[in-house]
Amino acid sequence: MIRILVAEHAPLTRRGLVEFLNGEPDLTVVADVESGEDVVPAVLEFEPAIAVIDLELPGTDGFAVAARVHEKAPACRVLILSVRPNPGLARRALAARALGFMGKTVAPESLAAGIRRMAAGHRAIDTELAIAALQTADSPLTRREVDVLRLAADGSPSAEIASRLFLSVGTVRNHLSRIMCKTGARNRIDAIRIATDSGWL
Repeated sequence: MIRILVAEHAPLTRRGLVEFLNGEPDLTVVADVESGEDVVPAVLEFEPAIAVIDLELPGTDGFAVAARVHEKAPACRVLILSVRPNPGLARRALAARALGFMGKTVAPESLAAGIRRMAAGHRAIDTELAIAALQTADSPLTRREVDVLRLAADGSPSAEIASRLFLSVGTVRNHLSRIMCKTGARNRIDAIRIATDSGWL
């Protein structure tokens, strides 16, 4: 029997995952949580073989959670689920030491098959997505540029970004200009879209 932890912030989705997985003859959900902070304590307490983690958990993201699980309980293998899977996010999942990465639109049977593959020590990533992830370029953005773009993606104006990052407004505008140049974006919104799709944010 493969022991599973489910971490999903949406109650209805979490319940559906739990019921489906428990309906499989060789799978059992030993714990389910709704926030990123609860994952590692639950993994340590219930010792699942597989942790199925929502990428967009409250308070943190699935990448950070996957890295912490690998650090604290390396025997537990992590599968990250994403609403909008893309090659850049797949690269980040692999970098966070997740063994699996799938979209939330995956067929339930494929999810179960992926969990079984992971339990056997293999990766569970869509083949085309994995190939594209290996071909996707590394981020051209500096850490500071990523900080600026993340705040811009939240809707913060340049003055607020400057205040939060202890920069001048002119410096923020220079960062945004360089970001658009590096990404080939037409404007700030286009830069956010390109960086998000590439998994750089």
